[in-house]
Amino acid sequence: MKDFITIARFNYPSEYVIIELLLQQKNINYFFLNETAITILPFHSNAFGGIRLQVNKNDKDMAVKIITDLNNDIVLEIV
Repeated sequence: MKDFITIARFNYPSEYVIIELLLQQKNINYFFLNETAITILPFHSNAFGGIRLQVNKNDKDMAVKIITDLNNDIVLEIV
């Protein structure tokens, strides 16, 4: 686990479902720290420091690019 670094934080599991799918498609080594604890105790998310997305140091650049591209591609229109 020492080769993994945190690149993003989330409050709830529903916030990273699409990112998780994209990471799996690119075969990026990752895991979500505190995921189980916050799933059981969702109101304690801030106390645990949120759900931390950790990726292998070798996969960092690709993972950050996936998150950045996803954030830039989202266009929400209220009709």
